[in-house]
Amino acid sequence: MAKRVAVILSGCGVYDGTEVHEASAVLVHLSRAGAKVQMFAPDVEMMHVVNHCEGKPGTDKRNVLQESARIARGDVTDLVKLDVGAFDALIIPGGFGVAKNLSDWATKGKDYSIKPEVDKIIKAFHKAKKPMGMCCISPVLAAKAIPGCELTVGHDSECEKWPYAQVAKAMAELGCKHLNKNVGEVHIDSKNKLVTTSAFMCNAPIHEVFDGLGVMVKEVLKLA
Repeated sequence: MAKRVAVILSGCGVYDGTEVHEASAVLVHLSRAGAKVQMFAPDVEMMHVVNHCEGKPGTDKRNVLQESARIARGDVTDLVKLDVGAFDALIIPGGFGVAKNLSDWATKGKDYSIKPEVDKIIKAFHKAKKPMGMCCISPVLAAKAIPGCELTVGHDSECEKWPYAQVAKAMAELGCKHLNKNVGEVHIDSKNKLVTTSAFMCNAPIHEVFDGLGVMVKEVLKLA
């Protein structure tokens, strides 16, 4: 029987929403595996809208659900309607939307909180012992919702290849066990059924990110 997978999006675009390449890669790998996918996003206003040519926020307002529909080709559902009982697994791609629209990590760092509806869903999947896959920055959601979990966001030593290593250090400071992993690798927290990978936390070629996400999807489905 095909595995049923919920995918949570946070907008459309690396600087203010879901990282498009990560979302696309996840969807391709799920499709190849024969999974049945339904996408969700919160029906809320985005923290801000970023001009992706300049990397600077503008003044216009946009909605997270409506922007996520660009990735979902229109087929996206309000996050409040996600029924954990209807799915075998959950995957959350990265992008700054995770840190801006699903949480406030972008503005508060280690003092962050997760949006209540997102926190509720992650904890519900965890309580039901259903696997979750998170990549790029999205493991910060697990760090808050599942205290003490094991995860990876890449490496904890900053360099040109790993420009966001401070996030790895923050995960450890929050009480999680961070494991250094390369872009093609994942970490599997068997106890919590959590599979994480660095994706674009690594300054790597896009095909390597794609392949790493394929490993994440494969391992999540094996646990489902």
